[in-house]
Order: sequence, then C-alpha cells, then structure tokens
Amino acid sequence: MDQRALIDSIPAKLWIGGKAVDAEGGKTFPVNDPATGKPLTEVADASPADAMKALDAAAAAQKGWAATPARERSEILRAAFEKVTERADDIALLMTLEMGKALAESKAEVKYGAEFFRWFAEEAVRIGGRYTPAPAGNGRILVTKAPVGPVLAITPWNFPLAMGTRKIGPALAAGCTIVVKPARETPLTMLLLAQIFDEVGLPEGVLSVLTTSKSGDVTGPLIEDPRMRKLTFTGSTGVGKSLVQKSATRLLRTSMELGGNAPFVVFDDANIDDAVDGAMLAKMRNGGEACTAANRLHVHNSVREEFTTKLVEKMAEMKLGPGVDPDTKLGPLINADQLETVQELVDDAVAKGATVALGGTAPGGDGYFYPATVLTEVPADARILKEEVFGPVAPIVGFDTEQEGIDAANATEYGLASYIYTESLDRALRVADAIDSGMVGVNRGVISDAAAPFGGVKESGFGREGGSEGIEEYLDTKYIALK
Repeated sequence: MDQRALIDSIPAKLWIGGKAVDAEGGKTFPVNDPATGKPLTEVADASPADAMKALDAAAAAQKGWAATPARERSEILRAAFEKVTERADDIALLMTLEMGKALAESKAEVKYGAEFFRWFAEEAVRIGGRYTPAPAGNGRILVTKAPVGPVLAITPWNFPLAMGTRKIGPALAAGCTIVVKPARETPLTMLLLAQIFDEVGLPEGVLSVLTTSKSGDVTGPLIEDPRMRKLTFTGSTGVGKSLVQKSATRLLRTSMELGGNAPFVVFDDANIDDAVDGAMLAKMRNGGEACTAANRLHVHNSVREEFTTKLVEKMAEMKLGPGVDPDTKLGPLINADQLETVQELVDDAVAKGATVALGGTAPGGDGYFYPATVLTEVPADARILKEEVFGPVAPIVGFDTEQEGIDAANATEYGLASYIYTESLDRALRVADAIDSGMVGVNRGVISDAAAPFGGVKESGFGREGGSEGIEEYLDTKYIALK
C-alpha cells in the first residue's frame, strides 16, 4: 500500500467501545513527519469527557472479559499476532512515516512487537495458583489469581507498536480490559492496531485508544477514578515520578518503565570486533532513541584506540536520510526539541574537552536529522555521561581496572540496561552481579526478548514486562482458607 493510501485507510478518530468515534467537539491535532517537519494527517484530540467514555466501556466489558475462558483469550491474541505479521509491511511503513526510523528498523520492531502477542497467547493458558495443606494441619490453603481490572497504559513514541503490544498482550491474557493513550507524536500505529483487534474479534470495550495532545488532562481523571485499577507507563523518569505521585492517593497499582543511562563496558580481554558490532547494535538500534541504548561506552585503555578506530569506521557507514528511503540506515530524530537536546549535549562535551571523532553537527534543512557521532576523551563532568542522550551519539571514556569499570558503570541514578564484553565467564558473572541494573547483556548488543522480563531498578522504575513475570503485573493474588 502506498503512503497516502495507508494513512487514509486509518480512521483518524478515537477508538472507544469497539468503534471509531470523533473527539468531543470534533477537535483534532496534527501528526508530523520527522523527515520533513510537515503534517502527515490530523487525528482526534480526546478530552477528559472522551476519556470517561473509554473507561465506561472498559468497566462495562471487564466482567465479561475476565470470565472469558483463557483459551479464547489466547486465541484472540494468537490471531492478532498472525494479523500483525501478515500486515508487517504496512505497519512498518506507518511507523517510519510517523516516527522517522529507518524502514529496516520498523520491520524489526513489527517482528519484536508481534512476539508479545504470541508469547502472552501462550501465557494466558498457564495462569496458575496452588493448593496445599496448612502446615498446622488445621485446614488447606488455596491460592488463585484474578485479573487486576481495567488498565490505563501510557506508551511512548520511540517504539509505536512494541510499547503497546508489550502492555496489551499481558493485560488481555490476564483478563483485563485496557485503555491505551499513545504518544501524541505517534498515534497512528496504535489506531491501526485497534483495527486489527476488531478484525480478529476482540469484544467491544476491551481495548480503547485515546489519542490526545493534552496527556495530563486526559489521563488525570482516569487515574483518579476508582474503576481504574492499574497504571502502566513507559517514558521519562520525571513524568513517571509525577504519575506515581498522582496514583498514590488511590494506591493504584503501577508499573513504571522509565529512563536509562546504559553503560557499555569493554574489558581488555574482549573480542574487539565482536564488541564493536555489539556497540553498533546497542547504540544505534532505533537511531539511538531507545531507553536501552548504550549511553556511555567505557573501554579499557589497553584496547580503547583499536575499539575507537573500528567503531568510527562502522558509524561512518550509517547513511543519514528519510526512513522510507531503502538505503537509509539512520533516520531523523523525532522532533525539533530532541534535535536541540542532542546538539546541546554534544556541544557541552566538546566545550569541556571532548574530541569529535565523527559527526557532531546537524546538517540543517528540513526534518530533524543528526548524524552518527563519536566523541572521545569525554571528561567526567560532561552532561552526556549523566543524561540520557536519546540519539546517535557514542561518547567513549577509558578505564584501567575491573573495579574502575564497574564503578563507572554504576555511576548513575539509573539502572535499566547494561552491557559488558569479556571472554572470561568468571568475569562476566562477577561483573554482571556487581552492576546495578535490571538487565545485563553479556557479549550481546540487543537484550530485549518477549520471553524475558524487561525492567529496571533505581530511577529506571519498577515492574517487569515480558517473560513469565510480565503477566503477574496484571494479576491479583487471592488466598482462600479451606477447612
């Protein structure tokens, strides 16, 4: 399907109660193409009243969906997996148009995002409990699981499909209805996903999608309503903290996947070619706009020159251009604000003594493009070592001892993902244990997997998505005492 036909095929409305409906007053807002800075289309701009309609639908459908046999819920998720896979090219193109990433990156996201539906289709029929005699011999203990209830999911712009499927999959598998509020920058992919669920027979009201330019106004009343039972959020730590505070008044169940500042640590015994390949994956996946992206590259001084030379060669091959161009390897950043932030962080590092080995300056012109960039001799007080760059910039710093490498990796308030490269199994396990993060990649540049628990510690949040652990976030535990 060509670009215009694809965009026009998606009703640019809210999805509530199994229907595409206009926002209150017919209000809309533009969705822009990051490659040009110009609007692609307009979508419905939800109001607080629209949010209440979505919650009404979710609350009305909750009891029936919870009572739906697990096998039926499983089959709907499996059908959604197959439909997303079938429409992979359309979904990938749509993501590239609204988010900017290279088409190859979008195709990889479709495969990754769809996998959450297949995984949780399988988990839906494995929700267990336990039955055991009480140790005192005076009865029996029966433990069961029940769906939490209606869920509010707030998703970011960087993975328009996968950040939704990672929440929708376990929620539906557990028997929860869900209201999704996608990022204002990338609402189209979620609207297309709602269509797909309608096509595979998801009952009305089980999934609603609220597109809006006023996130706080729309989500605030939902968080305050006693019918809403869970909030799941992926985004910045600052916004996450605010949402936790707001949800605390009702003790709303929450899971937060927040910011990251991932270290990429290369030890002196590492295979340098493998480490460079891994760094390219960890740094440049999604153009660097990923919470798991390698934000700081800590390289042992004995191999730092070799690593830097080879990384610069690889980074120089990242052709910058519109994501829809099949030759493009690096698309634009999401918007002008992100472009400005990336440039500020690079300029700050250079002003404090860093050397630009590659890139370092936006090309200008239409769109929000920034080239693959490598910085060396980055000083410890550079902001880029402390703040999440969310762009294609690789700052390299050296270290001498194993403990120095560990200390450098842990020198952050964040703790989402970390990466280490070493040929020693003893060192790999020792360092992985010593690093304060929820996930550690050992000789791997990509660690995300639907079958594994995704999440962080410290200011990177709490809760897990994916794996057998992921569905627990959407289940309550009930204890029944039997005589």
